[in-house]
Amino acid sequence: MSHDVHQVRPFEHPGGGRKRAKATPKGRQVDPTAAHEIELLLGDRPRRRDLLIEHLHLIQDQYHQISARHLAALADEMKLSFAEVFETATFYAHFDIVKEGEPDIAPLTIRVCDSLTCAMLGGERLLADLQDSAGPGIRVVRAPCVGFCDSAPVAEVGHRYVLNATQSEVLATVSRGETDPIIPAYVDYDAYVKDGGYKLLGDLRAGRIGKEDILKVLDDSSLRGLGGAGFPTGRKWRAVLGEPGPRLMAVNADEGEPGTFKDRFYLLRDVHRFLEGTLIAAHIVEASDVYIYLRDEYPAAHKLLPVEIEKLPPGGPRLHLRRGAGAYICGEESSLLESIEGKRGLPRHKPPYPFQVGLFGLPTLINNLETLFWVRDIVEKGAEWWKSHGRNGRFGLRSYSVSGRVKDPGVKLAPAGITVRELIDEYCGGMADGHSFHAYLPGGASGGILPASMADIPLDFGTLEKYGCFIGSAAIVILSQADSVKAAALNLMRFFEDESCGQCTPCRVGTQKAAILMERPVWDRRLLDELSQAMRDASICGLGQAAANPLTSVIKYFPDEFKEAAE
Repeated sequence: MSHDVHQVRPFEHPGGGRKRAKATPKGRQVDPTAAHEIELLLGDRPRRRDLLIEHLHLIQDQYHQISARHLAALADEMKLSFAEVFETATFYAHFDIVKEGEPDIAPLTIRVCDSLTCAMLGGERLLADLQDSAGPGIRVVRAPCVGFCDSAPVAEVGHRYVLNATQSEVLATVSRGETDPIIPAYVDYDAYVKDGGYKLLGDLRAGRIGKEDILKVLDDSSLRGLGGAGFPTGRKWRAVLGEPGPRLMAVNADEGEPGTFKDRFYLLRDVHRFLEGTLIAAHIVEASDVYIYLRDEYPAAHKLLPVEIEKLPPGGPRLHLRRGAGAYICGEESSLLESIEGKRGLPRHKPPYPFQVGLFGLPTLINNLETLFWVRDIVEKGAEWWKSHGRNGRFGLRSYSVSGRVKDPGVKLAPAGITVRELIDEYCGGMADGHSFHAYLPGGASGGILPASMADIPLDFGTLEKYGCFIGSAAIVILSQADSVKAAALNLMRFFEDESCGQCTPCRVGTQKAAILMERPVWDRRLLDELSQAMRDASICGLGQAAANPLTSVIKYFPDEFKEAAE
């Protein structure tokens, strides 16, 4: 019996004669001019599937947009279906897709950050003013957190950031044609080596210090992952090493949590301290290749890293720099792996875990940039040096990203376990003039919100969970009497709604419904509680599971504001 049920039959003419239908092209046709442009743009670069996002960046950078004809030509050049290329391109916010028949996008884009700290310090007004005054050939759009919360409000002109931005300064930057990133002064390779850099790596490669010696120091220091999850570093390295090879390594430099900017701070000042830690980790777990996934919002770092990587000592793993494309979800470790592979950043189901089945199906070590930054210091100075720091029964150092209503915001290297009150008074010069301490976010957008009356809780892993909060990547946002906690929670929920990858219903629909309910002057507490619980219980990854934390914090810790709205 034949299974070929869809047989092609010749067209039967009404007059009874048979004649074949005229052949017509099927599917999307590739424009020859576009095909030539893509071929020239890619040059001798490999056409591998995992480089799709890198190639999309090439088109975006060259043409300031990605047209349908270029998408079709890229798909043809890479031997991929148009659907594969289109679904990946449209997933990422930094790819401006122009569909057939749509007008071209303006050649210059100004992005104005609308995340919490920028919103508190005038970002919304700046956005509106620039939209009114930017003029022809300029597109002004809102953008989620760009990692300069200590200089809010922030606007990005092309790839140049205007910090503490005003309308006049942004327009002046445009008129001067200043669209390239500014690379700040930093410790380059020669200066780093002169100060003893790469000696530890050399000793490790030469066998003068053993893998187990370094692992023991990391274990004794209790260094934990500083990207937010806090998993013990030494234990993670051992777990990867325990899996059969070959093995890979991925560096998570995609900090996108509103309020977080510590990785940028360290990367743009002492890049080789991070790179040496990376090479040490790769040597210990015997990773043949290291993929550094750096968020697209840090263009200066994208220019700096390739230059300094070229100067590295010979030998060791191959380093690959991969560029994010504006997707907060890719800070989640399995989403990051999917993005490195050139796909949409959809979280994977676990198990298996990345240390078992990670990048390209191989056991993969994933570490945050700052975690690797501290490896050299901890090994050279010893575990006791690291543990000698700390307050309130906690041990180690933490890099607190502090923004909001303080006199001196920025990255504050302080003892783990410091309280927010101590942090404000001792490291930030106190509250900004005219502002009194009202509330704070102890762990960025997803870490919850606490009142000033709870300002004496030690800030560290494991100290905030019983209050429904967590420290995460230690992003501290300070609110004053001038700020509405309810408005802050709504701003954060809108961020999560926009950044949800859409894979699971509890997160995709839950964040949307929560934002709608939170926009109402009167909150339906019962419905919001039920919605929050469903998101926590059923979302695939941490985005959906933690998105309701600011909302539930408002209900729990700010009854006066909540009741005020409910009356």
